Amino acid sequence: MSEVVPLFPADNAAVMVMLLDNDNASRILSELEPDELRRLGEKMCALGEISPDVIAEAIAGFVEKTEKLGLVAHDRVDKVRSMMSNAIGEVKTESVMRQILPDEPKTSPLELARWLTSEALVPLVKGEHPQAIAVLLVQLDPVVAAEVLHALPTDEQSQIVHRIATLGPVSPQAIAMLEELLTRRITENHGHRPLAMGGPKEAADIINGAGKVIEKRVMSEIGKIDKALAKEIENEMFKFEHLFVLDPQSMGTLLRDIGNDTLIDSLKGISEEEREYFFRAMSSRAADGVKDEIAARGRTKLADVVAAQKEVVLVARKLAAEGSIIFGSGDDEYV
Repeated sequence: MSEVVPLFPADNAAVMVMLLDNDNASRILSELEPDELRRLGEKMCALGEISPDVIAEAIAGFVEKTEKLGLVAHDRVDKVRSMMSNAIGEVKTESVMRQILPDEPKTSPLELARWLTSEALVPLVKGEHPQAIAVLLVQLDPVVAAEVLHALPTDEQSQIVHRIATLGPVSPQAIAMLEELLTRRITENHGHRPLAMGGPKEAADIINGAGKVIEKRVMSEIGKIDKALAKEIENEMFKFEHLFVLDPQSMGTLLRDIGNDTLIDSLKGISEEEREYFFRAMSSRAADGVKDEIAARGRTKLADVVAAQKEVVLVARKLAAEGSIIFGSGDDEYV
């Protein structure tokens, strides 16, 4: 058996890197300085055929060095989060990390921004560079991001979307700059007062998704505590657009209890596409008749449209309470 020629540290490093898959090797190489990268590349190209004994020596040298080094605790949580993000994505990673570190402080302005409504976010980003806004929007729920984009000046919207589409990897420095921006704008807009979060609408959205049993119990308890608040939440729980989820049979039941003039005025305030939710519960002849009346009525005051829609909602709430119509799939879920 031929004697193994001892390798220099740079040779051992070259062997260890070549044992890795391309992704892991690339991550290591990206951390090197230019002269280190050049030297390591030269060693990797000069090694020629690498025998099992050479590989064993390189690994033994690596183990010997790491036994004396240990692993520092600095930034351990961030490193674990980064590795998990690469493996399973950011959304799943945040869920796992919340289970691993339930008491981890959530003080990041960017983390706070993910919980804010579009109304609270728009003042924080208006007038800022499109690149900064693009980086923020990709961190948000798509619905909230769309609402923020819609509220920004039209001449900036295409720039922002273009930057989102071509964003690519975002450096930690860019995220840090975004957090500094958010901190500054939050202070400018709100001082040191806490930002408003939640409200009757948010409560209604949660209750609507929690099921009929929970809705009845919770709303009854809130009514005992604060009748005015309970009324506000109820108004948010039942809106005209919630009727769009009714199946044709339930919609037909509702239409039979609504006066023709009220129906015409209520439909004047929505798009043709949204009117189809009502028309599909009618015969073709009845639907055509309603369409003709809508066209013949001309302009209608907004106040009249709102009043008509409220009247339709009141009828729907009454029928739902009686069990005559069902929102959603017919189980314990509301819209």
